[in-house]
This record gives sequence, structure tokens and C-alpha cells, in this order.
Amino acid sequence: MPLTPASALLTDRFVIVTGAAQGIGAAVAVACAHFGADVGLCDRDADGLARTAGEVEAAGRTAVTSVLDVRDGDSVRDWVTTLDRVDVLVNNAGGGFRAPFLDVNDKGQDSLVRENFTSVTNFVRAAVPLMPAGGHASIVNITSIEAHRAGPGFAIYSAMKAALVNLTKSLALELGERHIRVNCVAPDVIPTPGIGGELPVKTPLPVAGHVDDVAGAVIYLASDLGRFVTGTTIHVDGGNLAAGGWGRAPDGSWVTTGEVRVDEESWS
Repeated sequence: MPLTPASALLTDRFVIVTGAAQGIGAAVAVACAHFGADVGLCDRDADGLARTAGEVEAAGRTAVTSVLDVRDGDSVRDWVTTLDRVDVLVNNAGGGFRAPFLDVNDKGQDSLVRENFTSVTNFVRAAVPLMPAGGHASIVNITSIEAHRAGPGFAIYSAMKAALVNLTKSLALELGERHIRVNCVAPDVIPTPGIGGELPVKTPLPVAGHVDDVAGAVIYLASDLGRFVTGTTIHVDGGNLAAGGWGRAPDGSWVTTGEVRVDEESWS
């Protein structure tokens, strides 16, 4: 298949984006519209959802919205079964809170599991029967760099994001015969309303990240550009995963966390 600019397009495909009221979800939804897709949007934030839908429609595409809680399997199934077809599913909804593991009670843990993991299984089971066999179907799960490293203060969130990476690999094998590709995007230091404000640039790549950087990775995985890519993760983190325990000292040199002196408080 010759590669052309059209390979990046999602013309007339239908894309579901969860958690689409703001941040990464909104950016992904609007990008998909600009690349030619109609978009199904869901979120608990009705006002934010309406804003995103307006941007999708301003791009000349159709927006189908539903105000729902992705943790509620019945609500997910009730909405998805009203749709005629799903070509791409982007599981973006998720979230967490900072707390030592021993301070997280049963209710808090259950909420984290349902929001970051069960919500994905709810949507996959509902959407896959509507995906055309042998077509351009793709599932993109938004994880986090915390899926690939420790998450002190976010232990359950981190564990669920890691579970999502593993689920993605298993689904890539189980759904491969249907020509459904399943991949992850793992962001880090991407300023969003949930994080709040601008983040300091402390990545190996000395530029600030943006929600559109994550949207770009999703477009690649959703389009024919990524037609032979499945079961993997694209890291959109400015090089943080590669850096591991390395950081840039004030003089520009690279040091490990164990080498940092107490007086080097400004190291990155």
C-alpha cells in the first residue's frame, strides 16, 4: 500500500472519545474531527462536553454526545448500543488522587479501579461488536508514564495504568483476527486542567508538552499510518521514561538522583 498524505486521514470514520470535556480528551476529539472523523463524546461534565462538541462541529463533522459516568457499565452499554458503527475507540477517561497507599480506603480504591480500568473494559466490550471486521478498526488506550515506573502516593492509579498496558497486549492478540489494532499512548508532563497550570520543563527534550502532542500520537495509531502497529505503547513524555533516574544538573550535565548534592536544589 503506497503511503500518501491521505493515509493519515480518518475520513468518515466514527471515533468514540471518553473523558472528552477537557484536556487530552478534548484535544483528541477535535483532532479526529479535523482529520475527517465524526466523533462520539462522553463525559460527566455537560458544559465541557458541549464546548468540545461545538469545536467538532466547527470542523465540519458530526458530534454525538452523552453525559455519563464511564464507571457505570449500564450507562456505557446503553449509549454505545445506540450507535450504528464504531471505527475507533479512544479510552481517555481516568484520574486519581494523591494519598499514601495505607490511607486509601475501600471506597477510594474501588473508584480508582473502576475509573482507570473497568471503564476501559466496559467500552471495549460494548464497542467491539460495532467495529467492522477487516476494516480500519483501532482501540487506543491512554495510560501514563506511571504504568512503567513506581507511583508513590498514586499506587492504585499507577497499578491500574500498568494493568491497562497488559490488557492492551492481550486484546491485541485476541482481537487481531478481527483486524482490530489495540495500542496505548503514555503521556507525561502534559499540562491539563486536571493537573493545573503550566508545568516546568524538566524533560530531556527541552520543550513544553501539549495536549495536541498526545492527539498526534492517537491520530497515528487510529489512522492507516499505524496499520501494522498493535500491542505496543507510544510514550509522549519528552524523554522522561528514557531518562529513568537521570536528570539535568544546573550546569547542564547529566547526573543520577543518587549523585545530586543537597545544595543542588534546582537540578531537574
